[in-house]
Amino acid sequence: MRRLGNTRRPGRTRRRATAAAACAAALAALTAVPAQAHGPEDRAAPHWELKDTGTPDVRFRGLAAVSRNTAWAAGSGGTVLRTADGGATWRNVSPPGAAELQFRDVEAFDGRRAVVLAIGEGEASRVYRTDDGGATWTEPFRNTDPKAFYDCLAFFDRRHGLAMSDPVDGKFRILSTGDGGRSWKVLPNAGMPAAQEGEAGFAASGQCLVTSGPKDVWLATGGAARARVLHSADRGRTWTATDTALPAGDPARGVFALAFRDRAHGLAVGGDFRPDQPSPQSAARTPDGGRTWRPATTPPPAYRSGVAWLPHSRTAALAVGPTGTDLTADGGRTWRTVDTGSYDTVDCTPDRGCWAAGEKGRVARLEH
Repeated sequence: MRRLGNTRRPGRTRRRATAAAACAAALAALTAVPAQAHGPEDRAAPHWELKDTGTPDVRFRGLAAVSRNTAWAAGSGGTVLRTADGGATWRNVSPPGAAELQFRDVEAFDGRRAVVLAIGEGEASRVYRTDDGGATWTEPFRNTDPKAFYDCLAFFDRRHGLAMSDPVDGKFRILSTGDGGRSWKVLPNAGMPAAQEGEAGFAASGQCLVTSGPKDVWLATGGAARARVLHSADRGRTWTATDTALPAGDPARGVFALAFRDRAHGLAVGGDFRPDQPSPQSAARTPDGGRTWRPATTPPPAYRSGVAWLPHSRTAALAVGPTGTDLTADGGRTWRTVDTGSYDTVDCTPDRGCWAAGEKGRVARLEH
């Protein structure tokens, strides 16, 4: 295409204006006020509203949003919280005897049934399940292999799910359940590609293992020469690996979180988690199920540890990290910062509920 005169700069200006309008529209649509709301307060800009969890010493890296009213948060000190009233009140439903554990992921089926993952070497990696809102818990899995270190959980449906461990004997280890987390077994590793030297997952947000549909699952890696995403189309039995453009070559760098809105369109975020190190390319997108990854043209300005598609949108998503929240309205091509609060993970629900959680007991819901 020929470019004549000064057409380039106005075009850029129009694109910026269009992107800004799309971002605003995405957030406005997400938090649309009811038709009967007419007061000045109803026209406030969408924003994260912190909910008092009463746990200032806990860092919540595990988050499961069930609806705008119901959410679960899991974190340090063996802490699990649940709200059923939009965060106005929180119930501490932590498993007994878990105070020394680090919960980094929680997957909830509803307000009563949930599965949480504790991370760490050897027996520190455990899975708990509740069927009564956290009143009682079972421990269906405790890792006994000192070489294993589990990072993330993900479910395809209410019955079938996986957990992933850092490489054992040169390959990532996959744990599988077919009964909603009541029992688990290690899958054969014949279909898993060899891990790179130093490669591992990041237990930063519960989003290093994600699913879409009945069989597709993706695994995010870092810590090695190349930051990769592994994909399985058969519930974790066989995998393919693809390089991304996210920062690599150091134990602190890689892909930290993934989100797929269907089996084709996905987002990856990460970078270098050290606060004194830059992350110039902290996001990428895929249009083909992870076979190829394209770097964002305007990425978030710093490391991001969590990402989620906005409900009922084909192009809008949020990414979060210790230095802020970013929004994309064009499927991950460009991002802009919309909040500077510290969050580690984010999750959204079909009823237009979006939640975020992080350090110092911080849990927030996106409000209008």
